[in-house]
Amino acid sequence: MRERRFGRLGWPVSEVGYGMWGIAGGEGGWTGADDASGAAALDAAVDLGCTFFDTAWIYGRGRSEQLLGELLRRHPGRDLTVATKVPPKNRVWPSTRGARISDLFPDDHLWSYLRRSLDNLGVDAIDLLQFHVWEDSWATDPAWQRAVTEMRERGLIRGVGISVNRWEPWNVLKTLETGLVDAVQVIYNIFDQAPEDELFPACRELDIAVVARVPFDEGTLTGTLTRDTTWPEGDWRASYFVPENLEASVTRAERLAEVVPAGMTMPELALRFILQEPTVSTVIPGMRSVRHVQANLATGTAEPLPAELMSELRRHRWDRVPTEWSQ
Repeated sequence: MRERRFGRLGWPVSEVGYGMWGIAGGEGGWTGADDASGAAALDAAVDLGCTFFDTAWIYGRGRSEQLLGELLRRHPGRDLTVATKVPPKNRVWPSTRGARISDLFPDDHLWSYLRRSLDNLGVDAIDLLQFHVWEDSWATDPAWQRAVTEMRERGLIRGVGISVNRWEPWNVLKTLETGLVDAVQVIYNIFDQAPEDELFPACRELDIAVVARVPFDEGTLTGTLTRDTTWPEGDWRASYFVPENLEASVTRAERLAEVVPAGMTMPELALRFILQEPTVSTVIPGMRSVRHVQANLATGTAEPLPAELMSELRRHRWDRVPTEWSQ
C-alpha cells in the first residue's frame, strides 16, 4: 500500500483509507451490517496496510466509533489515523443557506460530542475532528475558532477538518483561508469532478489535506445497480435513490461500463481515477466484507491509468445541484 502526505499535518496515510459508515448498523447506520463481519473487514484492512479510518458519531449513534476503538485495541502497535465528525445539533444533513453556526454547532455541543467520541474510541486524543456539515458564511465566526483552538491546545485533537456538503465543493473556500482547517472531506469521483475547479487548487496552495469520499457515488459506480434495485425500509439509500435519481444514475453507469477496460471492474476503475489526482491525500470507500477490502485496497498498488482512458473518463463528469432527496 502506497502512502501519501496528509497535507500540512505531515502524517503519512494510506492512499486507500476506510469509510466506516456502512459497517455501523442501527439508527443512523446501514441495514445489513453486523459487528463480526465489520470487525473482520477492519482487521483485514489493517493487515493490508490501511492506516486511515474515517467515522462519525452519527454512524450507528456511536457504534461505528466503538468498532474503531476496538480495532485500535486489537492492533496497539500500528500507527492508525483516526478521523471522526461532530453532528449538527439539529441532526439535519446538509446544512442550508441562512443556517446559523450558533444553532448547529454551539460551544457546549462541540465539547459534548468531542467527549462522546473520545469515550467511544477509547483514546486520549482524536487525530482529526471534523464538522459534519458546513456553510462558508461561518468562516469568521469566533466561537468555533475558539473551540477548536482550545481543543488543540489541550491536546484533545491534533487536526481540524470539514466535511463539505454534497455537491458544494465551493462552500468552504473562505473557511480554508482562516488557517484553522487542516483537511477537507469532499465527494470526488468519476461523476463528481467539480472539486478540481476551485477546491483542489486552494488545497494545494494552502497545503490542506483532501479526503475523497463517496468514490462509488453511493453505489452507482459499483456497476451493480439496476432500475429495479430496492432497499429495505430504514436504509437511507431508499430515500436517496428516488426514481428520478435511480434512472439517471443507472443510465450514466451503463454508459461508463462501455469504457471499463477488459479485466478491470468498475469499482477498481473508480478508485484508480481518484488516485490519479495528486491533491487527494486518501480515498475512503465503504467496505463491509473482507472480499471488498481486498479488492479495494489492491488499487493502492496499481499503476496509473493510461492518458487516453483518463481523457475518456473526464467526459463522464456529471454536475449536479442539491435537491430535496440528495441529503
